[in-house]
Amino acid sequence: MSQAVSVSCKNTTGMAEGTQAIFSSLDNARTQLYHFKAIVIAGMGFFTDAYDLFCITTVTKLIGRLYYYDPTVAGGPKPGTLPINISNAITGVALVGTLAGQLFFGWLGDRLGRKKVYGITLVTMVGCALASGLSFGSSAKSVIGSLCFFRFWLGFGIGGDYPLSAVIMSEYANKRTRGAFIAAVFAMQGMGILFAGVISLVFSGIFLHVYNAPAFNRNHVLSAQPQGDYLWRIVLMFGAVPAALTYYWRMKMPETARYTALVEGNHKKAAVDMAKVLDTDINVATSAYPAPVSPEASTYGLFSQEFVQKHGLHLLGTTSTWFLLDIAFYTINLTQKDIYPATGIVRKAAAMDAIEEVFRISKAMFLVALFATVPGYWFTVFLIDRIGRFIIQLGGFLLMSICMAILGARYDSLRGKKCDAKKDPLHEYCDGNHAWFMILYGLTLFFANFGPNSTTFIVPAELFPARLRSTCHGISAAAGKAGAIVGAFGVQYYTQKGDKQIKQSIIALAVVNFLGFLCSFMVPETNGLSLEELSGEDKEIAAVTNGIATNGKHEHEDSQMV
Repeated sequence: MSQAVSVSCKNTTGMAEGTQAIFSSLDNARTQLYHFKAIVIAGMGFFTDAYDLFCITTVTKLIGRLYYYDPTVAGGPKPGTLPINISNAITGVALVGTLAGQLFFGWLGDRLGRKKVYGITLVTMVGCALASGLSFGSSAKSVIGSLCFFRFWLGFGIGGDYPLSAVIMSEYANKRTRGAFIAAVFAMQGMGILFAGVISLVFSGIFLHVYNAPAFNRNHVLSAQPQGDYLWRIVLMFGAVPAALTYYWRMKMPETARYTALVEGNHKKAAVDMAKVLDTDINVATSAYPAPVSPEASTYGLFSQEFVQKHGLHLLGTTSTWFLLDIAFYTINLTQKDIYPATGIVRKAAAMDAIEEVFRISKAMFLVALFATVPGYWFTVFLIDRIGRFIIQLGGFLLMSICMAILGARYDSLRGKKCDAKKDPLHEYCDGNHAWFMILYGLTLFFANFGPNSTTFIVPAELFPARLRSTCHGISAAAGKAGAIVGAFGVQYYTQKGDKQIKQSIIALAVVNFLGFLCSFMVPETNGLSLEELSGEDKEIAAVTNGIATNGKHEHEDSQMV
């Protein structure tokens, strides 16, 4: 009896020590080729996510011209536009799907493993991106209905990529550069937005050259080229290409060592998997019956009192800050098509044909992404492990709030007044300070990405235990998408009512950003600490090792007495 207990104690102690050896090797591993390979593989999912979510901005006005032109509208003929509820549905339905996908795949990633679920999300994105462009029917009702259906499921696949990509990268990374690696994965979102502008710009330029047409104010009917129906479909379908290219490499990625060791309890397999991809070799004790490292300490679940005590405030902080951030972030991104005419960089709709409008909106989107959006992401990559997550998040929220407060307070003077059509037939607004309008708008996007848009993605992948990490990241991300839905359906609807409502909305978003600043104090700094130190799993492992050593000593003493 005592010999059996002694062997069991030695086996379990060896498992705990082996697990500690694995984590130590991961945390102290030098940066090597596979880290960058993992960034590309995981980041390409985010590249596709951003492309699919934001490319719709460049083509919604085209869809309105093609399917909703009404020559009998009061006040004389105007270019066709999507009804407010239809516009909100097209841009927002993917966000609803994303929210559902984040919750479902986040939970599934903790139950089945990160690798098993990773391929499912990619296949979903590829299939639904293609199906979105193939939306069937010839009537507005059938096309919009099928488009919304496929974009919901596209969003569902996109949602799964949030928790899985973040958690996989955090669990592969070393302690010293973990923040930069996760930020680099997320920075591919900015590249996806940039690529959406490029693809729309290139294809609309080709179509514009081949199918030139008069502006709407010269010919109401011929200005909407029927070939534009192919253009928006091509733009949407192109999102399947980068995702499909990375499918093979995703399937070749091994399960993360932390999941295998801490959740599955197979520390030997974790060491073998890690040796396949990282230039390191770890010798750990084998066990005939793999089991979780800390079976007693690892039983508390998401809804337990112990989780609330240890991580409840952390989860409240990550969900609230992401929720507040995305209200503002998605509002200003999804309404770009409406903001650009106010800045003067896009002509008024009546002065362009349908495809030219896509071309000019795409060009503006590309330039804003190039000079404001993308640099913000990469500033985070290069500085996050130097100055920490907390400072970047606080500074980003505060500076976003300041920029939007100024933009809202000075909105009328910066935008200008409606142009006299006879004096200036090309532009919507005149006599404003459009340069400062664009500077403030660009700074808002820059500090969103060199700020909370990056850190709210990174921190939930670091704070929570391995067995709940994907679930908690999914919950945090879903809270963010709830905020995005508020922006897409609520704020965007309110701004359609008039200029006064636009000004009020911008000021309200400044207040929302300041609330995000305050809520950030619930989120601790994670820089420089291992995932196990942050989640408390290092104490669980130590408790198991010490407890078993103590029990083994007592058992040995008892056997001697007997």
